[in-house]
Amino acid sequence: MSKSLTQTVSRIESWWIQLALVVGASFFVALCARITLPLPFTPVPLTVQNFGVLLVALALGSKRGFAAMALYLAEGASGMPVFNPAGAGGVAQLLGPTGGYLLAYPVVAFVTGLIAERGVRSFARYAVAAVAGELVLFAGGLSWLLVLSHGSWKLAAQFGLYPFVFAEVAKVMAAAGAAARVPRLEAK
Repeated sequence: MSKSLTQTVSRIESWWIQLALVVGASFFVALCARITLPLPFTPVPLTVQNFGVLLVALALGSKRGFAAMALYLAEGASGMPVFNPAGAGGVAQLLGPTGGYLLAYPVVAFVTGLIAERGVRSFARYAVAAVAGELVLFAGGLSWLLVLSHGSWKLAAQFGLYPFVFAEVAKVMAAAGAAARVPRLEAK
């Protein structure tokens, strides 16, 4: 085989591998969404979904993490059962109480992945990246809850922040610890 043909075949194989990683990551987050605990005092359930988004971003980086989460939203909006089962599903779930969190996922993945890609791989770097991602996540989620509660910061925080702070800290530590122990899936 000629050198240019070999390079072309190698690029095609790499493209398929990247596509498989993005699709697999979107399905991983969908599986994490199935692990949910509805809370009676808030319309926002406690899920493992955020952990999945952080882990995908830390493992795949900013671009592929963003692509995986954009694909995840497209899958959910098209009616595939990828969102948490406590919600309405489809576009209705994107417009419901969890919509702000869901719509923030691609940005969360990009920011988390971008910080994780820079510098030395370490638990500390991944923890900082995951915390930054969580800040973006809660900014999106609380902003949307603020709209739904007609401008009540108290209700938005009561429904979408206070019940989740300790669980999210645990998710950040778990994602950073897991990502620091496994090699990052580098693009070729």
